[in-house]
Amino acid sequence: MQPNVRQRIALAIAAGVAVSTVYAAQPLLVTIGTDLGVGPSTVGGFVTVTQLGYALGLFLLVPLGDLLDRRRLIQTQFALLPLALLVTGVAQNAAMLLVGLAAVGALAVVTQSLVAYGAALSDPAHRGRTVGTITSGIVIGILLARTTSGILTDLLGWRAVYLIACIVCLAITTFFTRSARQPGIGLTYGALLRSTVDLWREPPFRESAVRAFFVFASFSTLWTSIALPLTEHGLSHTEIGAFGLIGAAGALAAGPAGRLADRGHGQVVTIAGSVLLATSWAATAHSLVGLAIGAVLLDLAVQAIHVTNQSRIYRPDAGSRLIGGYMVFYSLGSGVGAIASTALYERAGWTAVCWLGAAFGAGSLVSSVRGVRRTSRAFRPCGSCR
Repeated sequence: MQPNVRQRIALAIAAGVAVSTVYAAQPLLVTIGTDLGVGPSTVGGFVTVTQLGYALGLFLLVPLGDLLDRRRLIQTQFALLPLALLVTGVAQNAAMLLVGLAAVGALAVVTQSLVAYGAALSDPAHRGRTVGTITSGIVIGILLARTTSGILTDLLGWRAVYLIACIVCLAITTFFTRSARQPGIGLTYGALLRSTVDLWREPPFRESAVRAFFVFASFSTLWTSIALPLTEHGLSHTEIGAFGLIGAAGALAAGPAGRLADRGHGQVVTIAGSVLLATSWAATAHSLVGLAIGAVLLDLAVQAIHVTNQSRIYRPDAGSRLIGGYMVFYSLGSGVGAIASTALYERAGWTAVCWLGAAFGAGSLVSSVRGVRRTSRAFRPCGSCR
């Protein structure tokens, strides 16, 4: 069954809601830290523990989509995610909050199960478009999470963010009672996890995974630490969250990038996106206007690279394992960017954070160039064939 436009949009909305639960805390770090007695230099740990939970879920849960019926797996994850959100929303101390956030991260990987589900429903000629549509939903979810959480915090307090998300996720479970079923393949769970680890031996996967680490380390460097300088400028939670609306323009890159990947231009998009990622930080080091411009450019770059990465490595026989294994590096990069940027800001200020983000962007560019060189060597004719 080829998903139609309405079904692709529904999958994108579900993915956006799920992933928003991972990023809702970013503009609230200072407020949550103050409420629970955690200092500014360590509040990045809230994001890091969520990303570590996300990485664990990517490795242990997402590959199950190749073993079980994906629709039921997705529905089960959406049924459990509200419990984790409830624990987070009622947390009375930092330890309870960290447990809740880790569980939220582990269960929010339903986002990637949705990507694998949509890709498996699509024929190869339209797979990039489907992945691009769902990725657009993910980008919008990530960025609007900041806007929504900022508004809700100003109106109702930071706990309301998680309690309302709990209700929304419960409502989404009803959609998957009517979705197409996708039976899994005949592997044991242990064999499934071993085959996920074995993906590292494949050069295209390895290159895309390393690039994902750098790309999302750069992304997290911006969006985790951005609340710190904006708070010092006197902006409210709503105003800080509004920067998510600015960055949401990055979602526009996902659709075109997917279509270009379908036409065989993925490498060009990846190189161009990596250059833009590394250079976008030059704008963020200056005024608030420059910060807004840099955020748009950075998000455009990140989403273009992310879509072409996933389109490049996907294959139907191991879709969930490939996406889950790949996204582990996304999560690790996000966690490193979060903890490094907040700690660096406390010690050296915003300019140092910008240099850190640019360095991660340069890592993505180096990875992209090396990938192109490896591919060109693989197809270079031998001397006797000239």
